[in-house]
Amino acid sequence: MQEQEMTMLGAINLGLDQALAKDGKVLLLGEDIADPAGGIIGVTKGLSTKYGADRVRDTPISEAAILGAAVGAALAGYRPVAEIMFVDLMPIAIDQLLNHAAKMRFMTAGRLTQPLTVRTATLGGMGMGNGATHNQTLEAWFMHIPGLKVVMPSNAADAKGLLTTAIFDDDPVLFIETGALYGARSSVPLGEVAIPFGQANVVRPGEDVTIISYGLGLTQAVAAAEALVAEGISAEVIDLRTLLPVDFPTVLESVAKTRRAVVVHYATRFAGPGAEIAAAIQEELFGQLAAPVVRIGARFTPVPQAPTIEAAAYPNVSDVTDAVRRVMKGVREVVS
Repeated sequence: MQEQEMTMLGAINLGLDQALAKDGKVLLLGEDIADPAGGIIGVTKGLSTKYGADRVRDTPISEAAILGAAVGAALAGYRPVAEIMFVDLMPIAIDQLLNHAAKMRFMTAGRLTQPLTVRTATLGGMGMGNGATHNQTLEAWFMHIPGLKVVMPSNAADAKGLLTTAIFDDDPVLFIETGALYGARSSVPLGEVAIPFGQANVVRPGEDVTIISYGLGLTQAVAAAEALVAEGISAEVIDLRTLLPVDFPTVLESVAKTRRAVVVHYATRFAGPGAEIAAAIQEELFGQLAAPVVRIGARFTPVPQAPTIEAAAYPNVSDVTDAVRRVMKGVREVVS
């Protein structure tokens, strides 16, 4: 299949374009998305011109209305892709997602489904000074909702393939995009490719320690693994791709081999996704581990507005390399 290098933003736009072309029941709705420029982020650029205002629909500035309309459209047989501009705004519409979309299949004994995709973005780690209410990384909240699927890609090709799977899934999917990665470029298949949920990717093989991450954290994980080569440490890096479901078999297979694990994410360390992953590793592999699992995440604080202080609140490559050195020595981590 022919491929082309493009940004993650461009890959998501291409994925939406192909889904709209494939199925007349696919429709997009959200604030400013029918703007030919694609709104303030530009993900839907050109789609309203190509498919018309009936299928790429502007909405009022009401997250509850956007998701309420999307839930209704899904019940009517459409495949809506609703955009909630930033993940920080998702709580305004949490009732529609938590109590309606995620539970519909269960509460109707499978008679009704919710082929609904909710696209949203996190600006965490961008250093733009957006402050405590527009700069959070909240994926762990949504991992606690049975019936929902949670996706957080780390590169352009995965973003397109996972979005295709999300749109044509009959259950609701929260698709979280990382603002800091919108401009990241990689080779993307131009044809339709769907990446299955719950299938992690071993992006870098290694023998001594497993680093598990996703989204923006994966860039830190890969950079740390490359830096550690000079110290004779061979780190395997796993990109989870989806957080619900989690590909535990791939994670456990890797950690069984390396006997050491570090989990990295931009969500808060306390009660973050790494807590569940670390618990699963230690429950399944306790007798095989050479050191306790270490979690690296954001500090448990509202996100500071000053960019320099914001940077200190989020993990960096040095945090990851230090964590790997600790697990290589079998040193118990110190919680700060």
